[in-house]
Amino acid sequence: MFYVRAFNHSLLHALKNLLPIVIVVAFFQIAILQQVPENLFSMVAGLFVVAIGVALFLQGLELSIFPLGKSLSNQFARRGSLVILLAFGFAMGFSAVIAEPALIAVAEQAQTISGGRIDSLTLRVLVALSVGCVVALGVFRTIFGYPIHWFMIVGYIIVVIVTWFAPEEIVGLAYDSGGVTTNVVTVPLIAALGIGLAASIRGRNPLIDGFGLVALAVMVPMVTVQVYGMLVYSGSAEAEGVPLSPDVGETKPSGVVGALLDLVTMIRDVLPIIITVLFFQYLVLRRKLPNPRKVIFGFTLVILGLYAFVIGLKMGLFPIGTSMAEQLTARDNYLYVYLFALMIGFATTMAEPALIAIGRQAEEAAGGTLNGNVIRILVAVGVAVGITIGVHRIITGDSIHYYIMGGYILVVGLTLIAPRYIIALAYDLGGVTTSEVTVPLVTALGIGLASSIDGRSILIDGFGLIAFASIFPIVTVMAYAIASQYLAEPRKETP
Repeated sequence: MFYVRAFNHSLLHALKNLLPIVIVVAFFQIAILQQVPENLFSMVAGLFVVAIGVALFLQGLELSIFPLGKSLSNQFARRGSLVILLAFGFAMGFSAVIAEPALIAVAEQAQTISGGRIDSLTLRVLVALSVGCVVALGVFRTIFGYPIHWFMIVGYIIVVIVTWFAPEEIVGLAYDSGGVTTNVVTVPLIAALGIGLAASIRGRNPLIDGFGLVALAVMVPMVTVQVYGMLVYSGSAEAEGVPLSPDVGETKPSGVVGALLDLVTMIRDVLPIIITVLFFQYLVLRRKLPNPRKVIFGFTLVILGLYAFVIGLKMGLFPIGTSMAEQLTARDNYLYVYLFALMIGFATTMAEPALIAIGRQAEEAAGGTLNGNVIRILVAVGVAVGITIGVHRIITGDSIHYYIMGGYILVVGLTLIAPRYIIALAYDLGGVTTSEVTVPLVTALGIGLASSIDGRSILIDGFGLIAFASIFPIVTVMAYAIASQYLAEPRKETP
């Protein structure tokens, strides 16, 4: 009965969180496009399936991934073996990213659009290796208590420098590749690793030292992919982009067979994480799982929840979102495109399961001094502003270099003056906005804009919106913390 009550509570919560997306879609269909969607029933059914998926997923996290991540971190910390902790961090980062669906989608799109010059598998391996190394680096930082802001400041200075020299064909893709490394499974697991490790080491603060791993996992792939692009585009030949048409000649099974294949794919995506956890639990620690039935049940709920979540989005929201983007870009007035970008950025972020999960963790780690709902609203505002600015860049045809470098210079400046307790969390929140909800909608919008505006390149201009969705939540969260600290300080009375 306890699980049933918890599921019902999560289901109602998920329905409430998905309501903004429905409102945005309904507003544009009725008020702007003045059309009633033909697949209205599919949309409603898809919404309900998404809500069920989110509820199952969050409940599964609480039963399996969160407690296991914290337990492993605590046990490794007690052992005091730096090598094992670093190996665990690397394995966790690599296994969580190599089969990431959003990364696979972006990599395949990049290979298609670049005419094969960018190899999708090479791109995925580079990103996964980067994340593995950087999670190990984050574990090292947490153990020794080094401040996160110096890592981020130096890191993003390197990112900006590399961006200046990188070919324009790779910049947007590189930033998007960093953004899509964090999904609804990766973020909670990596966050649980950092928080559990910080909580088990004397003198560490879970809020200050526990967060930050997600931010590092987003940052380093940006550098490695841009370096890869320098090598790929170092020749004299120009990139021959080809139109993106992923559905041409592709026949996918439908019905029960298709559903089973989708479920197998979802299991494949989660399997590397499960194998990594079991390997370290049984072969390194040589201990049995605590409450194995509960953990297995939790993993099952995670898989089923993710499956229902993705299926629900495909049933209802993705087709309508893509159709609306195409119809809006066909109009002469780009004001509607800006409005759609602003509203859909806010709505999709408010419904993001990973953001909900990490918001809860932040609230617990801060002992109630941070409000999870306030965090979500701040992040959603940042994503909305970021995507709108990114859309403006595509429409005007400006170079992405200056926008990205300007954005991260602003982030570095805020990092220097922001309260220390918020820095790691703010950077992590920039990474949780780009998973299964946001990425497909934002990617479709960017590619749709680039393909419908004369003089735009899909490879150069179509990618990059995800990067904007990652930068500006950091800005809004740190700006809020700076303003709150300023207002909380007692003002000196004038004589």
